[in-house]
Amino acid sequence: MNAVVIAVVVMLILSLLRVNVVFALLAGALIGGLTGGLSIEKTVEAFTDGLGGGASVALSYALLGGFAVAISKTGLPNLMVDVVLNVVGKKEDRTKKNLSKALIIFFILLMACFSQNLIPIHIAFIPLLIPPLLKVMNELKLDRRLIASVLTFGLTAPYILLPVGFGQIFHEIVAVNMKSSGLEIHVNDIPTAMLLPTAGMVVGLLIAIFISYRKPRDYSSEFDQDYAAEGTSYSKKGVIFAILAIVAGLVIQLLFDSMVFGAMAGILVLYITRSVKWNEADSLLSEGMQMMAFIGFVMIAASGFAEVLKATGDVESLVKQAESLIGDNKSLAALLMLIVGLVVTMGIGSSFSTIPIITTIFVPLCVQLGFSPMATIAIIGTAGALGDAGSPASDSTLGPTSGLNADGQHNHIWDTCVPTFLHYNLPLIIFGWIAAIIL
Repeated sequence: MNAVVIAVVVMLILSLLRVNVVFALLAGALIGGLTGGLSIEKTVEAFTDGLGGGASVALSYALLGGFAVAISKTGLPNLMVDVVLNVVGKKEDRTKKNLSKALIIFFILLMACFSQNLIPIHIAFIPLLIPPLLKVMNELKLDRRLIASVLTFGLTAPYILLPVGFGQIFHEIVAVNMKSSGLEIHVNDIPTAMLLPTAGMVVGLLIAIFISYRKPRDYSSEFDQDYAAEGTSYSKKGVIFAILAIVAGLVIQLLFDSMVFGAMAGILVLYITRSVKWNEADSLLSEGMQMMAFIGFVMIAASGFAEVLKATGDVESLVKQAESLIGDNKSLAALLMLIVGLVVTMGIGSSFSTIPIITTIFVPLCVQLGFSPMATIAIIGTAGALGDAGSPASDSTLGPTSGLNADGQHNHIWDTCVPTFLHYNLPLIIFGWIAAIIL
């Protein structure tokens, strides 16, 4: 058996059994390393060497958590909640409540999409926006699995399709690696090739909204009471300074391509304007870092896990094993290549890191089997994107959980990973396969 498959399966099974994701990654890495022929010492060494790869992301999320808590003290989130509550109203008018649900879902979807392309801040907006809205969602009995699905769609579909922001990075990675593997393409062809696979994600989103999670779901109101106890006071000055801090953080992040210094800049603005008191600064930052610590530890462990998978050499052998099963069957080839992409990304947790691994084998294979350049783009792009939604170690699932679980009522695996896996990976495989056949 392939070590990559075994490691990913062990990690997923343990996660589904509600074992802590960090422990599941550790166990999966150990078993995968031993299965791949590494000694315990080599497995531990590879895992340890890989930990540094997640340190920057972990620090970024920790500072973003501190920034989010500091922003919450300015009153801006309270203002947002009051505005939404005014739209929702207090009447038990079913039509009005349904409209309010639609507005909240659309607003969150819009913010998530903007975070990838128009305002490339990725998951940084989630701890700012989602926790204050939980009170409103509880009033409307919105199923948080639906909101998780909406957020994950907005964090993944835009970069797959649109060549702007994170999408530009993804498309460039696809084009550069395909060229280095022997097939030169124009980057402008990628959106056309990825149109059908993205349509599959749209189908999955519509199923989540109108079928899977349309029924109301009750949540405990204790968090609402705690939130109300803190008060909903805010001042015009506090809100202005909060917006200024967010803008400053965004500008610095874009200028230096660093979420760490972007978050730091936003926090400094709040300090300088005295929106956050100096004597409260340490406790606020600690509180925010604790809120995002889970993501940080998972991302660090995921980097170690990925390094062990690479050290076994079984990522490449997995691709070659799939190649040996294909023969001259183009339909089977497209399906197996997509499944291999899913397994690799589920383990590594990053579609951006999967592309360089799979293109070296997939591109020559696609050329040999007679796939057109557009079909090859669709296969490579879809295979890379598969697994970003649904992976326990992906920030596209960790981000939504960090916001939706602010009151401890949202499970990362069963309420984020499983719903997003079912609603996005399965349609991506189907629509990606169709694109490979017809393009």
